[in-house]
Amino acid sequence: MSADRDGELAAGVTVVDHALAAHYLAQLRDRTTPMPAFRDAMRGLSLVLGAAATADLPLRSVTVETPLEATPARRLDDDTLFLVSVLRAGEGLLEGLRHLAPGARIGHVGLYRDPATLKPVHYYEHLPPDMGRGLVLIVDPMLATGASAVAAVDRVKRHGGRRVRLVSVIAAPEGIAAMREAHPDVSIVTAAIDRGLDSHGYIRPGLGDAGDRYFGTQ
Repeated sequence: MSADRDGELAAGVTVVDHALAAHYLAQLRDRTTPMPAFRDAMRGLSLVLGAAATADLPLRSVTVETPLEATPARRLDDDTLFLVSVLRAGEGLLEGLRHLAPGARIGHVGLYRDPATLKPVHYYEHLPPDMGRGLVLIVDPMLATGASAVAAVDRVKRHGGRRVRLVSVIAAPEGIAAMREAHPDVSIVTAAIDRGLDSHGYIRPGLGDAGDRYFGTQ
């Protein structure tokens, strides 16, 4: 379920094997990591995951003038990349990704998990137009039951997104299975696949509630 090369993303699940990813993930898991350091680690990990998830974006050939001479180069086309944050925890990953790709258009889907049923409840949506023109990265740090991520993909596809990837910090086998069943065409990029879910639907060993720890609301 892991891949060593970014080109294998289409196969399904890519666990990014990178020293910085492991370092930032250890900080995120550590219960003693204070909020500012947690935010910095989330931002750093988003850059590593984002680089892996966007490695095969299409490029066009151009010529640029260096201070010394003209040279061939490659640039991204417009509307190549769209970022969709699953509120609110997705904002932690989004912060780093928008610095990695400042030209990306950004959308939001608001979902929260009902604590009794563990089902996603939709409360907000604002997505950019023309999403079918490029790659859509849906960012949601914790792929647990998979219900919220599946619901987010549903809405992105209804809005016209065709090439969709999910970027998560940690994935549970249950969430991966749910995504594979609902959207087998959506690849997953993550820093780790954990053991599984407990009776409350939390990932074990996990890192706690990513949103609460990022925003300081725990």
